[in-house]
Amino acid sequence: MKAVLWGIIVVLSLIIQSTVMPLLAFHGIRPDLLLVVVVSSSLLLGKDQGVSIGFFSGLLQDLVGGNIFGLNTLSKLITGYLFGMAERKVFKEHILLPILAMSVATFCHSAITFILLVLLGYRVEFMSAIVNTVIPLLIYNVIVAIPIHQVIYRVSQIK
Repeated sequence: MKAVLWGIIVVLSLIIQSTVMPLLAFHGIRPDLLLVVVVSSSLLLGKDQGVSIGFFSGLLQDLVGGNIFGLNTLSKLITGYLFGMAERKVFKEHILLPILAMSVATFCHSAITFILLVLLGYRVEFMSAIVNTVIPLLIYNVIVAIPIHQVIYRVSQIK
């Protein structure tokens, strides 16, 4: 039953990210709702669920996005694992948790993506990517992280 509920959350996030968020894009940058869901669920539920939700989210994003297949899957899976390891070390109710976590997660996820692109032979201008993409994405992700984290927290409390 819980797996179905988390699947619905991921699919709804993907639908909103694919349909509504492009309308709210700022200079082509829009928040990564799936990353917010992966990080929040990983921090609240641990690394096993973080890896599962990260894999499922990334896979769906790769299937819908049409970019390099596997890039989102691997980067969200790794991000879910890394943030899931911190599950027992954080105060889950603290208001600063989603802000700090999304700040770090956006940089980590972007770094993982850039490393994978370089390993695949693509040329990445790191400073340009950080200034023009990562920092605006970080600000956008932090803004949406607080309400999404609250929803994920309530759902994680369901027995």
